[in-house]
Amino acid sequence: RDGTDSIVAQSENLAKISETDQVQVDKKISKDNQQVKKDEALASLIVRKTEGMAPPISVKVAVKGPAAVLVHIKNSTSSSKSTIKPTVSSSKPKSPSAVGAIKIDISTPKLPVDPSKGIPTYQIYESGHIMDEIDLHYLCPKNGTKVKLLILITSALEHFDARLAIRQSWGHYGERRDVSIAFVLGRTADANVNKQLTEENSIYGDLIRGHYIDSYNNLTLKTISSLEWVDQHCQKATFILKTDDDMFINVSKLLFFLDNHAKDKKTIYGRLAKKWKPIRNKKSKYYVSPGQFGAAVFPPFTTGPAYVMTRDIVHDVYVQALRQVYFKLEDVFTTGIVAQQLGIKRVHINDFLNRRIPFNSCNIRKAISVHMIKPNEQFDLWRKLLDQTIKCK
Repeated sequence: RDGTDSIVAQSENLAKISETDQVQVDKKISKDNQQVKKDEALASLIVRKTEGMAPPISVKVAVKGPAAVLVHIKNSTSSSKSTIKPTVSSSKPKSPSAVGAIKIDISTPKLPVDPSKGIPTYQIYESGHIMDEIDLHYLCPKNGTKVKLLILITSALEHFDARLAIRQSWGHYGERRDVSIAFVLGRTADANVNKQLTEENSIYGDLIRGHYIDSYNNLTLKTISSLEWVDQHCQKATFILKTDDDMFINVSKLLFFLDNHAKDKKTIYGRLAKKWKPIRNKKSKYYVSPGQFGAAVFPPFTTGPAYVMTRDIVHDVYVQALRQVYFKLEDVFTTGIVAQQLGIKRVHINDFLNRRIPFNSCNIRKAISVHMIKPNEQFDLWRKLLDQTIKCK
């Protein structure tokens, strides 16, 4: 019986201890909930979209990384002389939706917007990436210190075959120590597609996904998302090639070209387009409203299928793009309007064809970039590029 009484006493003591612990836990949860409410209140002050809505008090919230750029742009004056120098951490990336303990949605308007009215890009762009899908060690170790060429391929979510064909053909260059290749995508609410993308990335680890909806009208957001990723995680890569998943890239010829331009600064190389006029027909896929771009002629720009940037312009282009009035023609927007505002050189290179050509070995060897390539055609071009039995003049 003494043994039984002892066991009962111990059980009662444990129950008291458990009750004490539960009280402490309840207090901790209550305290944490109060702090979360305070944090959310502070965050709501930061993300107000209408000027003058915030009360005249000083609010200090620890904001770092990509969101810091957006916050700074929002709070900066409209003067062209103002300078943005956000603090950008190059350390291990944090969750894209979390800045400190605060979730900030600084980009999504509360009401639907009409881009044709002339909307600053920062109002519709959501910074960050789906970080758990990115293999930084594989794509850009040590912030790209030893990466000569970073190839970022914009791809539609459902283009699984196109991505696979590139990986199995010219994408083999991504196995080189000085070359990194990744595909840039947006997001979708389609659960089946998301599942397939997760499985794809678990195998290859080469998908970079932003928080914008993946669509044609958001191509400019996709390019900005690419620039943000480079600025945050691969800023030491020497050159950045932006291209599409229907392109064939002669990587060896491109590397040879870049070796001859290793010391160049503040430059974009590609196929230069001059004196192109905005299309004002609202039924056109390429319609640009006067509110988005008022001039009669676009500034010179490099066409979107493929162009190369020197690394020293990535941050400035990213920040300036957020300030610019948004429209969907990403090549005109990025390499034309934004580049001209920043005084960046755009250089025409004949070998950037950016169009479809007859498939023969000599044509392929002379080109850096060929457009409108179907997934099954990638293998044919790859074979013809490597065929040493064909002699070219």
